[in-house]
Amino acid sequence: MKRLLLSLFMVLALLGGCSSDKSKELFDTAQFEEKQNNREHARKLYQEIVEKYPDSPLAKQAQERLAALGGKQ
Repeated sequence: MKRLLLSLFMVLALLGGCSSDKSKELFDTAQFEEKQNNREHARKLYQEIVEKYPDSPLAKQAQERLAALGGKQ
């Protein structure tokens, strides 16, 4: 069920958002993954934000979450 909801969320995010909102979509998904105790996937998503969208306002928050999760920065 959890995977189904995540898949649905990802499809809706891809259909409803534009590329300029991609960092927000990734951040929202990473937060969802954290709440689901899927820390490894959350770390990967936060790292993707830092690498692909360093100028995004969410990049700093993603770095902070990586530090809290013990991920690389």
